[in-house]
Amino acid sequence: MDVERFHVYDTTLRDGAQQEGLSMSVQDKLAISRLLDELGVGFIEGGWPGAVPRDTEFFQRARTELDLSTATLVAFGSTRKAHAAAADDELVRALLNAHTPVVTLVAKSHVGHVERALKTTLSENLEMIRDTVSFLVGEGRRVFLDAEHFFDGYRSHPDYSLDVVHAAVDAGAEVVVLCDTNGGMLPDDVRSVVSEVSDATGARLGMHAHNDTGCAVANSLAAIDAGASHVQGTINGTGERTGNADLITVVANIELKRSQQVLPAGALPEASRIAHAIAELSNLVPYSRQPYVGSSAFAHKAGLHASAIKVDPDLYQHTDPSEVGNDMRMLVSDMAGRASVELKGRELGFDLSNDHDLVTRVTRRVKELEAAGYTFEAADASFELLLREEAGEERTRFFDVESWRVITESRPDSEAVSEATVKLRAGGERAVVTGEGNGPVNALDHALRTAIGTLYPEIDKIELIDFKVRILDAAHGTDAVTRVLVEMTDGASSWETVGVGANVIEASWAALVDGVNYGLLHQDLDRLTS
Repeated sequence: MDVERFHVYDTTLRDGAQQEGLSMSVQDKLAISRLLDELGVGFIEGGWPGAVPRDTEFFQRARTELDLSTATLVAFGSTRKAHAAAADDELVRALLNAHTPVVTLVAKSHVGHVERALKTTLSENLEMIRDTVSFLVGEGRRVFLDAEHFFDGYRSHPDYSLDVVHAAVDAGAEVVVLCDTNGGMLPDDVRSVVSEVSDATGARLGMHAHNDTGCAVANSLAAIDAGASHVQGTINGTGERTGNADLITVVANIELKRSQQVLPAGALPEASRIAHAIAELSNLVPYSRQPYVGSSAFAHKAGLHASAIKVDPDLYQHTDPSEVGNDMRMLVSDMAGRASVELKGRELGFDLSNDHDLVTRVTRRVKELEAAGYTFEAADASFELLLREEAGEERTRFFDVESWRVITESRPDSEAVSEATVKLRAGGERAVVTGEGNGPVNALDHALRTAIGTLYPEIDKIELIDFKVRILDAAHGTDAVTRVLVEMTDGASSWETVGVGANVIEASWAALVDGVNYGLLHQDLDRLTS
């Protein structure tokens, strides 16, 4: 697969992050980048360095912490300010300082936006494009240009919108991306405009679609039909207002319906796992009815469908769910799960294809836990511990907890202090230890480390770096079930664990215990294999 022949360009970390209520830490963005690379996208737009401090930090850390095998990291920014020089513009300089081989610039292509929003002249806007593109190209960067509000601008002033395309290409931009920024276009209109622009300019064109008419995926496909060879989108369709084109849906349609390979061989079957993992890392509830990768995408109720599906599942399915790493489910007999277990086991280094009984046990236990609120899509470490336990491995738990308790004391005009007591057995000895912290989970963490630190000094390397809480049944108010996802690192790698409980402390403790056990297990395995 030639990634340059057709660009699969992901903007989850930048445009997708503009979704209401969505906030990604730098650690989240690094983790999501690795997942996007596993999916095989060609380009990952990491954010806007210089304009967003978190994005500036992301690009700094990415230089040493990201080792991408397929994707190319892209920095996003705008053309220079009016009546200035690109070489002197701080935000343009920040794009260079991000040290990415590709830069995507956003530029105005709508007369009304140039005059009323940018408050400059039409000729100066064109010069801003030429100057910024040529400066970055001269500094050794590949440049893509996002022509903002292109479709709306083309409707009212087509000649000027074409001037924007010519200005970018003449200055050295490799791709001009036509943006349906307001998301108001329909497929027939997109197909017509892209075809006209292609004929008039000869430029390599891309498509950036928003979903305000519910047509973002269809508009993306229409643009490709008309000659676009670069498509932008976000995983799970996240983004401002109603979101962006769901990149996985676009790619799955191209590969499965058009028989055109745009991802590396074998990448598409990872789509469901990656989509769900990114949702969890973004602290979003995966959309069950999402095309291709949703948990209900290949779910069938008993009755009319049942007998036909027993004969041939394709009678009621538009494609084989395994093509996207999903699974068929019969909602009465509940056939789902085995494929997912085998797939994740293989990812973690376990070949389960010849152990039917083990897969059955693991599948049954996963279903029981998921029914209680657990999810393993973004908690591979918890799943691996479960798998090793079911496989009969003796060394999966480094300590056995008898009990724990937490007391939080709050006084007027002073910070609350939590005290935790942990009782456990480790190395044949019983330990009762008390720890203090600025919160219940922090106190439990201190007590656990003190209890096992002498026996397992490796715990000093293990740090908690992220902590997410989700209330699973908000209708029950304070009586709702809570799920906690934590991420830990030993400095060399990171892992996620999940805990579920009647309250946030119980769920946090379960995730914390799994995280520590997993970290100690892999340090032990590293010693055995070194």
